[in-house]
Amino acid sequence: MTEDGPLILLIEDEPQMRRFLRVSLHSQGYRLVEAETGNDGLSLAASRQPAVILLDLGLPDMDGLEVTEKLREWTATPIIVISAREQERDKVRALDSGADDYLTKPFGADELLARIRVSLRHVVREQSGREEPIFSSGQLRVDFSKRQVFLNDQDVHLTPIEYRLLSTLIRHADKVITHTQLLRDVWGPRQANQVQYLRVYMAQLRQKLEEDPARPSFLINEPGIGYRFKSE
Repeated sequence: MTEDGPLILLIEDEPQMRRFLRVSLHSQGYRLVEAETGNDGLSLAASRQPAVILLDLGLPDMDGLEVTEKLREWTATPIIVISAREQERDKVRALDSGADDYLTKPFGADELLARIRVSLRHVVREQSGREEPIFSSGQLRVDFSKRQVFLNDQDVHLTPIEYRLLSTLIRHADKVITHTQLLRDVWGPRQANQVQYLRVYMAQLRQKLEEDPARPSFLINEPGIGYRFKSE
């Protein structure tokens, strides 16, 4: 384990899970600080300022959703929920409360480490204070400065809403964005319940950008939850 690797805060009361994550994270050079309760986790988040927070929802003193909401009152640190709750409504509530990602137990170490790397990349991008003017993933290229989209080097015409939807997904690449979040960002808060808008425009985007719209490779549906842009 390196002495200066990114610090991960684990808020988890299950000893076996803590042991599994301790071994997995230490082996990859991450530093780890652990809390068994929500209150201890909140205190450590304030005092240690971790790079990423791993949060279980079923804590002995408070629900993990409450911990998420309290954290979001003062920090933008990425929160990855790790929970045995697998219902869609639980995932949606966690993401809407401010979590950045959600992993359902049991999960493999490789998947968790990949999610942590994605979260750390987002932190670096946000701390740089500027957005990269050109985004590329496979054959897709978006020039944000000119508001142009290219597929296989061919200019693709998008409507203003299609462009806003795509750019919102790209800015949160590899993270699940709930229906509510997307509707608020693209259409505004008054349309936050109009999921049919999202389905129609996502279908149009896939027709224009995906090689096989029926089996999309990067505009991914998370059933009952939202959408995710899967980058290469």
